[in-house]
This record gives sequence, C-alpha cells and structure tokens, in this order.
Amino acid sequence: RNTGYAVDVLLETEVFSDSEEPFNFCKLITGSEGTLAFHTEIKIHLDPIPPKVTGLICVHHHSIAESLEAVLVALRHNPRAVELMDKIVMDCTKGNRLYQKTRFFVEGDPHAILVIELGGDSREEVESRLMAVEADMRAASYGYAYPRVFGPDIAKVWDLRSAGLGLLSNVPGDAKPVAVIEDTAVYPDELPAYIAEFTKMMETYGQQAVYYAHAGAGELHLRPILDLKSPGDRKLFRDIAQSTAELVKKYRGSLSGEHGDGRVRAEFVPLMVGEKNYQLLRQIKQTWDPENIFNPGKIVDAPPMDVALRYEGVEKTREYDTIIDFSDSEGILRAAERCNGSGDCRKTHLSGGTMCPSYMATRDEKDTTRARANILREILTRSNDENPFASKEIYEVMDLCLGCKGCASECPSNVNVATLKAEFLHQYYKTHGVPFRAKAFADIARLNRLAAIAPSVSNFFMTSRISGGIMKKAMGVSAKRTLPKLYKTTLRRWFEKQHFTPASQPKGAVYFFFDEFTNFNDVEAGIKAIQLLHKLGYEVKSVPHAESARAYISKGLLPTARRIAMYNVEVFKNIITENTPLVGIEPSAILGFRDEYPKLVIKEYRETAEKLGKNALLIDEFIAGEIKKGNISPEVFTKEKKHILLHGHCHQKALSSTDVSRTLLSLPQNYTVEVIPSGCCGMAGSFGYEAEHYEVSMKIGELVLFPAVRKATADVLIAAPGTSCRHQIADGTGKKARHPVEILWDALI
Repeated sequence: RNTGYAVDVLLETEVFSDSEEPFNFCKLITGSEGTLAFHTEIKIHLDPIPPKVTGLICVHHHSIAESLEAVLVALRHNPRAVELMDKIVMDCTKGNRLYQKTRFFVEGDPHAILVIELGGDSREEVESRLMAVEADMRAASYGYAYPRVFGPDIAKVWDLRSAGLGLLSNVPGDAKPVAVIEDTAVYPDELPAYIAEFTKMMETYGQQAVYYAHAGAGELHLRPILDLKSPGDRKLFRDIAQSTAELVKKYRGSLSGEHGDGRVRAEFVPLMVGEKNYQLLRQIKQTWDPENIFNPGKIVDAPPMDVALRYEGVEKTREYDTIIDFSDSEGILRAAERCNGSGDCRKTHLSGGTMCPSYMATRDEKDTTRARANILREILTRSNDENPFASKEIYEVMDLCLGCKGCASECPSNVNVATLKAEFLHQYYKTHGVPFRAKAFADIARLNRLAAIAPSVSNFFMTSRISGGIMKKAMGVSAKRTLPKLYKTTLRRWFEKQHFTPASQPKGAVYFFFDEFTNFNDVEAGIKAIQLLHKLGYEVKSVPHAESARAYISKGLLPTARRIAMYNVEVFKNIITENTPLVGIEPSAILGFRDEYPKLVIKEYRETAEKLGKNALLIDEFIAGEIKKGNISPEVFTKEKKHILLHGHCHQKALSSTDVSRTLLSLPQNYTVEVIPSGCCGMAGSFGYEAEHYEVSMKIGELVLFPAVRKATADVLIAAPGTSCRHQIADGTGKKARHPVEILWDALI
C-alpha cells in the first residue's frame, strides 16, 4: 500500500501500540512523494544479499484466469518473486531487436507466463524446489510448459519482464496503454476474483486491459488502451479510473500499491481512506509544509485527474513529409510519442549499457533520450510555425545526441533518437541553411579522395602546428584533437594491385565493402582484414561502389544520403546473397545497410534494401559465423598466451553484438578476452572533433573506457572495431587500439 501518508505504519510503533518497533519519522516521509520535506542526506537500510543460487520456473498458461489461480500454488513454496507477463506484452517483444535474445524460454504462444524465482544454497536444492512447484502446477492442471532457467540466463528473463512498461508504448497508432490504474493491489488470494470482476468492468467500456508485473504481491499493472487525443477517450480515462477505485475499495485493496498517488490517483485518496482519515492527511501536509511549497497537488488537495493532460485540445496527430521512412510508427511525430517517460535513459555509467552517453556525462535531464523525444513531440504537436522543425529549442536539446543508437536497442520503447535527429537536422536546414562544417564533415570521402592524390603533402599540412591549426579553426575542430592521417595509398588501390592466388577449394566468397574511413585512414586494418580472409581460404571480391553515406546521415544531409543508398543498393542487389555476403570492417558504415538504408531509399527499393541489409555483415559477424560452422579452427593460430581488452562499437552493440568480436578474438586457444563494460567512447564520428563538444566527448571516455585502458599492462592488447573508437582511445590514453581482425591476423602461424 502506497496510498496517502503512512500514518498506519507509525501507529504500529512503540508510541502508539504494544509493539517494540521504535518510532521513526522516516516511515512517514517514505512514499510522501516530495510533499513534506527536502532531503539533504539519506541513510539507507540494507537487506540481506540473495541466496547463493537462484533459479526460475516459467510456467506457460492458456489464460490469464488460469495464471492467477496458479499464483496461489506458487506462493505455497515461499518464492522470492512471482511475476506475470501476458500475451500482449510478449507479442510486443517479437519485433524488438533487444528482446529477441531474451525470448529463448518462450514455448509456443502462451496467453500468460508466470515467472517464479526460488533460491537456496545449492543448485540441487533449487532444482528440487522448482520440481516441487512444477509437480503442484501439473497436479492442479495449471500450465502446459515449465522451462527452468539458471545462471546468466536468469537476467535475460527478468529483462524481458521489466521491459513490459516500455514495450507497451510500441502499440502502433494514437491509442496507447495508458498509465491510470496500473498500480492497484489486492490480497493475492483475492486476485483471481478481483481480476475477473475488473475484466467484466473493462468490457463494459469496450476495453481489453494489459496484465503484467507483480502477481505474487497481488499487484498487476493494468492499462486500458486509450487515445487521449480523443475527447471520448479522455472521458473514458476518468470513468475507468473512478470505476477501478470503487472496485479496489470493494476488495479492501490499494489504489496505489507501489508507485504512489501522483496527480492521477490523488483525487481518489478520500474515497480510499475515508473523509476523516483524509482530513488527517491534509493536517499532516499543513503541519510539515504550511506554505504548500513542496510538490503541491500531490496526495492531498489534488486537482481533478483529467485536467492539464498532455494532449488536451489536440484532436489529431499532425503529419509531416520526411525523407526517412517512419511508417513503422505511422510518422515521425508518433515515433517521438513512443517515449513513455520511464527514464531508462537516465542510467549512469555504473548501470552498464550505452544509452545515453551525453546524459551519463552531464547528468542534465535535457540530454536524455526522453528529453529529446519530448521536445520534438511538444513542438511538432503545438507549434504554429511554418516549419516547426526550425525550432532553436529542439536544436539545443538534440545537440549533444551522439547518434550512438544505444536508445534504438536499450530504450524499451525503441525511441531511436539517432534517426529522429538525422531527420530533424534535414528539416532544420531547410530554414537555417546547411552550416559549412556540416557540409565539410559530410563530404569527408570527397575531401579525402582529393587529399589522397598526395597523401604525404596532405598529412604535412594537417599535422603542422600552423597550417593544421588554421584548418582546425576553420572547421570548428578542437585544437586539442589530432586529425586522422591519410595512409600512403588507399585500400582500394592496394587491393587492385594484389594478385591473390585463389585456394584450390575455397571455403566461400565475400564482397568487400571499401568504406570511406577504412579506405583512406585505417588502411592497415583493411589490408590485414583482406589478407586474413584470403589466408583462411575465402575469395575476396570487389565491385565499384559509393561510400557508405554514414557522414551524410549523421549530419542530416539526407537527400545526398538517399542517392548514395539507392546507388549502393542497385550495385549490390543482384550479387549479394546469404552465401556471398557483403563484408565490411567499420561498424557504422556496414551496419548502415541493415539499419538506415531500408528507411532511406524510396518505397520501390525498400524490400530490396531490407534483403541486402540481412546479408551485409561486419567481418566479425562473418568470421564468428564461419567458426560456428566449423570452417575456421584454432589450429592455424598461435598457442601463445595473450589477454585482450575489447571495447565494442556503439552501432555494433545496438544492431549486432559484441559477442561476435569476442568469438573472433577467442579463436586462438590461449587468447582470453575481457569486454570493457563501457558504453559510447565519446567520439561518435565527428562529434568528438567539434570544438564545443570536445569536453563532453572526453568526459564520456573518462567514465569507463579510458580508466580501463590506462590500467592495462603493456602486454595487454586493446581491441576496438570502430575507427573513431580507436582514435578516441589514442587521444584519451596515448595507447594504441587495434581492430580485432588485425589482432587475429597477427595470431596466424
């Protein structure tokens, strides 16, 4: 129960009862939602650590009603947790990149899954307890599948369950599962009857609710699906809240079981606790906060729950013509509206993951994924300007987005701000023009092509203190940055001069993608990648093609990016297959075929682009796949011992996996690989070079990556698939990082 103030808990102390529990005002302040006091220091109570071994049994059910009856069976076994996922939530995970990996335990198409956790001192003890749960479930005819989960896979199951809140926001269209009654709680033995009556009540409103979360505590997160842009659904919003409050009261439950009253449920506190008790709550508020300064309108004296709604006065969603295809969310505005405010993007670097690197560095709300989605939603919804995208307010909030794509996979609602930013910049430039620096960085391939005519001369001017300084100033590049040098030749020129003798029985063939970063700057990594493929028995092919368009996309020059994407799709569409994939070594370039190209090309090309994207692979993915097939074995590699620290590229983490690089680097028998728990390196293409972003860029690097690299001893190898990552590591630590294929090439006997 988290309704009102915890006066009842104070009554259970030594002052008011025979209890020996000492009186503690913290029990009143806890759950007060900031309405009573401002906290400057908090002493935290610690609970015992979990048992040595835990395990899950995931009971698959044919119906919600059956799963709720099964809760009572589960509770007889003193579980650590009993959590529910319904079919609607699980269906949302089917199209989510991140959660494809966590559905491994789902069998068939259940209407509900109860996840039951038990603990013990040994695996055998936990196995025995789980088997007892299964036996009781089968005896009661509850469930049809009972997979058990142990070890690291437990976290994957809980990740799937905890994703429910955000995933529900992915329901297409304006009608969304609305947070209004999702916090109700009743005694667990009342839960089946309560939900049965609740379901009938919802049917009278033409509603089918979503059920998930804490079944073992008698609290399910129930959400009606409403379009709050519609006056009719705004009325339903209130009617359902009122009816639910009355139903919860009937079952002597709590309207606010976990999250508090807020502005939505506070209006119903008098109904839940009675008028006399409510006046006591008002007296407490008046005593602690006579000037009504602290979070007014919460818990007591709340305004009606259906005023000041986000979409009040908005009858329909505005439509915008965009270059990028946002049809999966029915337009760019609805793509921004996917954000439900859950705040997963407010993680610190200690939490792991990539999202959101700028927030991790600044700790400023405006630098969260949530803020970027909300500013876009607000202005695109309410602005009367001819071009709402021309807003300087949007630009300011979008400015520190690094385009890392962490949100594309880690945000449970899949709010992809990197894509939103690219489209926003394109639209913004229509009014404000394209800045010189954006043009220069976007045209990096063309500039490098000119500079590569005389690379030594170009390098001299770039590295000279005077001429290099002038170039940096003109480009708005930080004076503290080192500009990437050109290699003595381009990768393509080198390749065209080679005369590889094909293997008598090649294991397969690949087409190599000469991206604009590897082709001019990190040529050595490209050379070793091609040599490695050849040495391992693969034919490496090439055809003329355009650059990846990565720089144009990140700078919002989308018309040019579209032309390049369509050209490359045309070039590769008839030659790239599952058996002859397109392979590249720069993650941000090759993975663009998989992510951006299908959204950039015109409608007639989309199906072809999607097919091509499935067969455009990181070289790490290709080699890891061949290792799995048994086509590449450790015998041809050194048996020398080496330890490797691996930093994964952001786009690789979002669209592929760091595991493939780990697999590649672990191929030599005595090579050990440790993945640095780092998010974004902070460079993000041109972002870290830009003078105004340099400090934030380095601060991001200092969160995890730089300290880990600095601590590494001289004999430890540093691996990083991304070109910009390797440059950032060099600038931030003075140490050299290498592409995984370079390390593997050097390990060949």
